Amino acid sequence: MGAAKSTESLADVPLTNLDQPLFEGADATKRDLVTYLDAVHTRLLPELEQRPLSVVRVRPGQDPFMQKNVPKYTPEWVATTSHWAESSQRQVRYALCDDRRTLVWFANQRAVEYHPTLGRVPALDRATHLVLDLDPPEGDDTFGVAVRAALLVRQALRDLGLDGAVKTSGAKGVHVFVPISTDVEMPDAAAATRAIAARAERIDPDLATTAYIKADRGGKVFVDSTRAGGATVVAAFSPRIRPGATVSFPVPWDEIENVSPRDFTIRNAAALLGEKNPWADALPAPQELPADLVAEGHEIPVARVVAMHEGKRRKRAAEKAAQENEPE
Repeated sequence: MGAAKSTESLADVPLTNLDQPLFEGADATKRDLVTYLDAVHTRLLPELEQRPLSVVRVRPGQDPFMQKNVPKYTPEWVATTSHWAESSQRQVRYALCDDRRTLVWFANQRAVEYHPTLGRVPALDRATHLVLDLDPPEGDDTFGVAVRAALLVRQALRDLGLDGAVKTSGAKGVHVFVPISTDVEMPDAAAATRAIAARAERIDPDLATTAYIKADRGGKVFVDSTRAGGATVVAAFSPRIRPGATVSFPVPWDEIENVSPRDFTIRNAAALLGEKNPWADALPAPQELPADLVAEGHEIPVARVVAMHEGKRRKRAAEKAAQENEPE
């Protein structure tokens, strides 16, 4: 009889196919993913705890996909919460990644990216922080201009007596997080985010724009204020499905101009952290939002809604022009 096949496990989770490549261009294996996530679990889990979780998984030979609804084979010990999803018009059963065992299970499922909500259950109508996403224009080595735009956001916050922390997105941009008191209702938090973005744009309109439609950005950094309401944002310390398997990594404000997203990967990020948690150290205490900032934001239309109506208007105009140019 042949020898029994040995199975590795971690945190009482059986692990499989650990030496398979993680994804094309990752320069890493599934084992590297599991090892990294377990090494940083005490830093990552506080970012996920009690927040409905969407993950981005990648299976061998398939394109990455975002998973919100937990699969039927999810172990019963994985905590879940069900909520109505407006985008898909259905009830979605989300995982709550509150412990090491659940995180290791997700890692074994080849869940690379971790995107929690801005609010925690049961108070999902109350954001714990605002998020400004600085998205640079297309092109190589545009991270530097995203950083410059993030500094505009920091100036806008300082002018309001507010403070935030900054991290690489792990892709090409930068995220600024602004912890707020949880007595703010989600529509007011979304309004404040729009107002901060508009103020950052006004500081340097040649660098930053709040134009939601790409064609209208003119090569500027998009100060995205739409990470609000039911949106999610990639967590600090989460890996990304990007070349080199980069990680969304916290960086001090006085160092952000000297780094690149490629500096932080699943192969070196845990060692760079050591025993520290620079994200927890950098985040200010929850702050009260100025009432005039919220009121200002409510006067600014929601970017996605404006873009939707503008897209329809442009389509109608193009169709009319095409009809007028048809030969008789």
